[in-house]
Amino acid sequence: MRRYWLIFAQAVTVCLGILFVVTTLRPDLLRLAGPAAGPQAATAAARPPAGRAMGMVSYADGVARAAPAVVNVYTTKHVNVPLIPLPDDPVLRQLFGQVPGVTRRQASTSLGSGVIVNQDGYVLTNYHVVQAADAIEVALTDGRRDVAKVVGADPDTDLAVLRLASLRSLPAATLAPDRGLRVGDVVLAIGNPFGVGQTTTQGIVSALGRNGLGLNTYEHFIQTDAAINPGNSGGALIDAEGNLVGINTAIYSESGGSMGIGFATPIEIARKVMDEIVKTGGVKRGWLGVEPQDVTPELARAFELDRNTSGVIIAGVMRDGPAAKGGLKVGDIVQSVNGKRMMDTTSLLSEIAQLPPGQRATLGILRGGKPVELAVVVGTRPGKPR
Repeated sequence: MRRYWLIFAQAVTVCLGILFVVTTLRPDLLRLAGPAAGPQAATAAARPPAGRAMGMVSYADGVARAAPAVVNVYTTKHVNVPLIPLPDDPVLRQLFGQVPGVTRRQASTSLGSGVIVNQDGYVLTNYHVVQAADAIEVALTDGRRDVAKVVGADPDTDLAVLRLASLRSLPAATLAPDRGLRVGDVVLAIGNPFGVGQTTTQGIVSALGRNGLGLNTYEHFIQTDAAINPGNSGGALIDAEGNLVGINTAIYSESGGSMGIGFATPIEIARKVMDEIVKTGGVKRGWLGVEPQDVTPELARAFELDRNTSGVIIAGVMRDGPAAKGGLKVGDIVQSVNGKRMMDTTSLLSEIAQLPPGQRATLGILRGGKPVELAVVVGTRPGKPR
């Protein structure tokens, strides 16, 4: 029995030695087709080919769909530059041709971006891109260029609509459905940063409904960490499928470059502004003619209010304005508009702005600690001069 055991042990040792040598020198012999190789072969076949790693995602299709509709906007403004007066000497005037008191015109050019929104040549961009411009030129990605005219602008949302002079049948952006965006969704910014040419950057939606930034009168921004730089203004913010979800408007920066905090006007707001500008040449908003102020803990104590009281204190009322005609007084606290709760000045201004001028609005207010309802006919908000 001992003899058989020694033979068995020696045979196992020899087999292990052979297996070690084969594994080291010729591992390919162990991968020959056979019953035992079946599962390994199936696993190898299931692996993705080289260059297509697991989890790899590309947004090329979405960019290809949206990029042709994003244009570069070049604006020129002529400014008068005074010349340095020279002594009234005939020789100097003959050499330099300068006469005391004469000025010359100098062109100042700036860069921005825009988005073609339909095939009729309408372009959506930022108001600050074309503000006070004497001449506007638009360049497409296919090399075509055309001059553009301002159809109308809305400084309160920093939006403007241009129309190309001659080009038609243009690539148009696909507008995303209203309220389809969520925090965490992937977005891409397309524009012309620093004038280097069309550039695409990628990020996510960092927040929705940002306001209180002091950028516009009416703020409801999409915040994103997609890199946005000077020159991106008026460009497209798209989702992963290439749908237009916003118009890039501003950045927060201490250096002048992108710091991962950019703001875009949502497409649902831009669409309404654009439609009204195309239809009437401008935007009309509801207006009360009041100076609102948030209810702070200090003001709540001064008015002897409960600390949980919400609303907007009326700090001023314009004489003969809609609010004054409706009976609103300084010190009233507006808590609701047409039954909708008002939490701060932003919500009050936005709610009134959405009401058509001439419509009657019911304001729920606190006056002397007692609830009162007032019916006020909404006026038309005065426009800002260009």
